[in-house]
Amino acid sequence: MASTSLAVMGTASGAAAASVCTVEYSVVGQWAGGYQGAVTVTNNSAALNGWSLGFAFPAGQVVSQGWGGKWSQSGTAVTVVNESWNAALATGAKVTGGFIASWTGTNTAPTAFTLNGAPCDTGAPPTPTPTPTPSTTAPTPTPTDPTTPPTTPPTTPPTTPPTSPPPTPVTGAPELGVTGNKFTDQNGAVRRLLGVNRSGGEFMCVQGYGFFDGPVDDASVKAIADWKANTVRIPLNEECWLGLDNIKPEYRGTNYINAVKDLVSKVLAHGMTPVVELHWTHGQYTGNSAGCSDVHASCQKPMPGAQYTPAFWTSVANTFKNDKRVVFDLFNEPYPDRATPTATQAWSCWRDGGTCPGIGYEVAGMQDLVDAVRATGAKNLVLVPGIAYSNDLSQWLTYRPTDPAENLAAAWHVYNFNTCADETCWNNTLAPVAAEVPLLAGEIGENTCGHAFIDRVMKWFDDRGLSYLGWTWNTWNCNSGPALISSYDGTPTAFGIGLRDHLRALTP
Repeated sequence: MASTSLAVMGTASGAAAASVCTVEYSVVGQWAGGYQGAVTVTNNSAALNGWSLGFAFPAGQVVSQGWGGKWSQSGTAVTVVNESWNAALATGAKVTGGFIASWTGTNTAPTAFTLNGAPCDTGAPPTPTPTPTPSTTAPTPTPTDPTTPPTTPPTTPPTTPPTSPPPTPVTGAPELGVTGNKFTDQNGAVRRLLGVNRSGGEFMCVQGYGFFDGPVDDASVKAIADWKANTVRIPLNEECWLGLDNIKPEYRGTNYINAVKDLVSKVLAHGMTPVVELHWTHGQYTGNSAGCSDVHASCQKPMPGAQYTPAFWTSVANTFKNDKRVVFDLFNEPYPDRATPTATQAWSCWRDGGTCPGIGYEVAGMQDLVDAVRATGAKNLVLVPGIAYSNDLSQWLTYRPTDPAENLAAAWHVYNFNTCADETCWNNTLAPVAAEVPLLAGEIGENTCGHAFIDRVMKWFDDRGLSYLGWTWNTWNCNSGPALISSYDGTPTAFGIGLRDHLRALTP
């Protein structure tokens, strides 16, 4: 679809001071009689706790549905009021809303915007003139909730709220894409990733014991599905995948790859999404919070290394690029912040790699890994974790990698002992990210042998339609790590019963 945008950056009439807001109005796609638009507001004034955007359509456009705020229209005047989850708008923060509207004659852009009543325009900006995109087969999109943008235009002018049913989710594991801040399948239906981690592939091979910790036969995978999980995250080891000679021959290279492919196939066969994730990597690090002094991939390193990790993702992407149901999670838990002196250096290292302060090997940054994946032609969904063991997303939007496929989402981990482990931190640092891109909590857990903490996490994520995966589907005990099960037939631990019962309650 053609896209045009304009920026309105203004002050109150006659004033010379800085504008109270900056507004970007976009026509995302246009067709005969209708179009999809977006409005992004940057708050240039004091922090707000509650906001209302106002503007007027100059050519009789009529909004039929909107998301990212509560939309209403009276005559030509449109008002967008915050949702509960995006009410806080800090100085310099942005909020984006989208809408479907009808138009006749000329689709002239609005020129006057207000934020909480204060004018934000200085004059008439250029009128967008997008090239109409004909559509003969596109279905009428109706999101599953009013905050979800459609992915295709309606076939009839949406002068009244659409009454057709929402897109029907595909059967089985979907080919996941990103639409606004939602995961969507190939039908345009909104999807959430809800499930578990299946640990073992990251450590058993490098320790010389096998491919996985415990059985990965059909019965054990079916047991995961019986919890009503729809996603399984599979941690991997780059040295085992690449077949480096420090790994026993029977557990490396083709043998390891085939074992991973077999598990991925079983997960797909049970209608669940497999997330293949790079957990342990090569590179010697003995600095602050080092997990080991070994150069080999026998523990979590602060960042992936440039020597092997791009080659790992090139190989993984080539292996699965013809199946978009497989999701790529770039790196388990980066922690360059423990090695570098400043947060700016940590985030720069995270994105750009290279020579990073405090890390003695050349680093592959998140942009390097995205580039390696996309260079293969793979369009699969890519998850990018934050820093501080994936618990800090405070600068994720500022430093996020560029993705030519535009199929990128944020990954985050939380345990009760992490720094960002309460609702205040989640509201301040997660909500702004989740307002712009899909967010998956790739690991949630606690060391209490109970589930009170993850109950809070799941509620916060449920309230916002976000995704999460429990750590971990292994028969450990609460002293060695949060274990969801006591048997691979799916018998839950006291911790796991909280996740199991919650997933089952979410599924009709």
